[in-house]
Parts: sequence; structure tokens; C-alpha cells
Amino acid sequence: MKETIQFEFEHCSWQRMPHLSITDPSPRAGFKASIKPSSSATSHWRPSMEEHDVVAVDPQREDAEHGGANTSNSISREDFGKSLYGCDHYRRRCKLRAPCCNQIFTCRHCHNEATSALSNPNECHELVRHEVKQVICAVCDTEQQVSETCSNCGVKFGEYFCNICKFYDDDTSKEQFHCNDCGICRVGGRENFFHCKKCGSCYSVGLRDNHLCVENSMKNHCPICYEFLFDSTKGTTIMKCGHTMHTECYTEMLSQNQYRCPICSKSMLNMSRTWERLDQEIEATAMPEEYHYEVLILCNDCNNTGKSFFHIFGHKCRHLVVVVNDHCNVPTRNGRLGNYIFGIWIFMSKR
Repeated sequence: MKETIQFEFEHCSWQRMPHLSITDPSPRAGFKASIKPSSSATSHWRPSMEEHDVVAVDPQREDAEHGGANTSNSISREDFGKSLYGCDHYRRRCKLRAPCCNQIFTCRHCHNEATSALSNPNECHELVRHEVKQVICAVCDTEQQVSETCSNCGVKFGEYFCNICKFYDDDTSKEQFHCNDCGICRVGGRENFFHCKKCGSCYSVGLRDNHLCVENSMKNHCPICYEFLFDSTKGTTIMKCGHTMHTECYTEMLSQNQYRCPICSKSMLNMSRTWERLDQEIEATAMPEEYHYEVLILCNDCNNTGKSFFHIFGHKCRHLVVVVNDHCNVPTRNGRLGNYIFGIWIFMSKR
């Protein structure tokens, strides 16, 4: 019996000519002929499971009927369904069984988003990528051990595969690579990054010998959004002080006229023009006579202590010729230590 089999996708269709035959109604026999989007979410794809849609593909018979070679329009077994399966985070042709909760998710991000939304905080947890042992083929639904291709239908789960991270992705334009020192996969091309041993992460080659190292600076949370930086999918910025934060958080801080590192309070930019304007403000605003006294200051930029005449706008550091711009320990008029918010913070907030 010869029939015409139609493979339908969302963006394309592929028609097999009548040389294929239906020989085995079992879903383990080969590829499914009708691929339809899952009703549960538009970003997840799932093949239909009707028995009459299942065909057995015999490559040897195809080659024989075509004179020993497939036509140029044929799709190889490994490339079947490429980029048509996956989730909002990755294009892949398999799903992961989470060893922590025994549930099935397309990727670890889908798992983490689902568990973080649970009402019981004791049930919230994250998937450890290295502990994944089982995957489920998105084409034939066969559950198996982690591998590059399906043991049943031969489909390649992802054009990029890392057996260490159990990571699959059909979109190789990201230029994924595995860093042995980080222990995880990263994107952007191996030749464009180097691993800083002290900072404990991969940085752009432009920062080689051109950044201030802070031990394990990337193995911390972003000081703005508190997301863990080391394995975050967002871009990261390294400040002059060596501390790190998300690039989008860094940009948002600057838009709010905040120019100090949230961790150490050092200046993130060249503030010389701001100091010049502040000098003019201080010179034009004389303090009453009862406030003509010196105070001890601790400069956040150079970490030196010194003395400066008190002023509500700020106190200039004599070492780096900058103005102390955050909370510094100064003696109060009764001689005890106290915190004081210097005037530059007030000055900047007025702009």
C-alpha cells in the first residue's frame, strides 16, 4: 500500500512521495508524520500521537528507489525537526527530567520559573544542570539516558551538545562553548573570552590585564536585582573598582544619577567635571562662622583618611582631590564617631 505522507510545521511543509509505506503502528517505529504545536503553550512543540500518523522510514529502500541517493530536498534523520521544538529560552528537541522533583521540563530555566512560583516556599528549588540523568525525545517521546541523539528515532537533540552541563541548543549562532574552569557553558565564542583565575569567571579578552581583580567577584549576587551573577543569562559589567553587576542594572543606576558602586561606594565614572562644579558651589556658599571647623573624613575612592573643613555640600579629599560622596565616619562635635551624609549626595539628588 502506497500513500502520500504530509509533514506539516508552523512555517514550512514537507511532502514525502508515495514510495513510503505504513508498516508499523507503534510510536517507536520512526518519525511522526504530523507535527503540531502543543496546546499548553505556544512556545512548546509536541508531536501528535495518533497511530494512523506514524510511519516507518526505511532509508535503504528510499536510496534504492531513488537510484542509490536521496533527493536534494530530503532531510536527514538527525536534522528532523531542527529548531521546531523547545521553549522561550532554547531551541532543542528533547526535554529534561529534573532529578530533584522528578518532573519534566524543557530546560532548567523553565523548571526554576515554575518552582519559584509555588506558594509553599519550602518547595521552591532550582535544577542543578550537572545532575540531570534522563531526557525525553520531543519527537518520539522516548525517555533515555543523556546523549547527543535519540536512541530510538536517531534525531539529534541539539546542534550544540555538552555532556558535562547536559545542555542542548539548536541555535548555534550564539557560539556556545564550555569553560572547564567555570564548569559551565557560555556564549559568545571561545576566542573572545578568557578565564580570570582570581575573579573566577570568563571575561572579554579586552579586559585581560585591564581590570581590577576582586576574588570571586562573579560568584556573588547583583547588588541591584540580587540575581546570582555567575550563571546568569544577562550581560554583566565590571566597574573600575572590580565589582560586577548586570549591564542593564548598571545603565539604570546611571539614569538615576547614581555614580557610586553599591558595594564599596567608589566612583564608577570619571567625576572630575562634577567635582569642579561642586568646588564652585562650595566657594559660592559660605558657611556660618559657628561651622568653621575641620572634620575627619574617610575617602571612598582612595581609602585614605584626612581632614577637611566642614561644609553641607561635601568635603574634599586632599589625596586624590576628590569629594567624599557617601557615608563617612567623622567625629561629631561631642567627640564621638558618627555617620554623616555629605552634601554631594544632596547636591546630586537636586539635578
